[in-house]
Amino acid sequence: MTKALYIAWQDPASRSWSPVGRLTRDAGLYKFVYTRGAEQAGEKFQPFGRMRDLHVAYRSEELFPLFANRVLPKSRPEYQEYMEWLGLSKQGHDVMDELSRTGGLRATDSLELFPCPAPDVNKNYEVYFFSRGLRHMNADDQKRASRLESGDNLYLMQDLQNEFDPMALLVRTGDPISLVGYAPQYYSSEFTQLLRSVGQGKVKVSVERVNSNAPIQYRVLCKLSSPWPSHFAPCSEGQYEALA
Repeated sequence: MTKALYIAWQDPASRSWSPVGRLTRDAGLYKFVYTRGAEQAGEKFQPFGRMRDLHVAYRSEELFPLFANRVLPKSRPEYQEYMEWLGLSKQGHDVMDELSRTGGLRATDSLELFPCPAPDVNKNYEVYFFSRGLRHMNADDQKRASRLESGDNLYLMQDLQNEFDPMALLVRTGDPISLVGYAPQYYSSEFTQLLRSVGQGKVKVSVERVNSNAPIQYRVLCKLSSPWPSHFAPCSEGQYEALA
């Protein structure tokens, strides 16, 4: 089965995210291609390492170093706890699953990996994501987030005056309302489409896990599920088109 992840790059000036590449694994072979988002970014975007040509497909039997450096080695003593934070079993996953959950986030660059959702066996839309920006919430909101429990309902709320992202979606609790971060920016447009297409009552956001002892970026794992609307096609905009 082919597994695929898009690579999002953050513009250092506008702080907006754009898909600039696509990583796939099929039959044990990894393949990386740049997408039109890299071309549209112009000179601000610099190709990765030795993969300088935007119009070439790169293949490898090993995970490319750019992505391998974002995977926690199984030999690390905290590996089992880390898998629990991600909601993954120690054996029943691979590096693509791990990168899908963590985003491959590093403090040293502006890249993140994410999967393009596909209908599940029940023809529903379902994604997992860690609440973003919790460190920027006030202390009371952070304390409330640490007290959340698996299965608690959460809600999406537009942040209309966000100067960096007019599509930004805050994640909040029910009454009493506390803000527990943001949905990832690359999902904001899709989540908004779902809310408008199927109705807010059918888009369910819930707490999957709360990791009180984890770094704050892995503190609250959320799950969003929704009926899959007809004619809904995520990752179909021009910037997702492969250049190779």
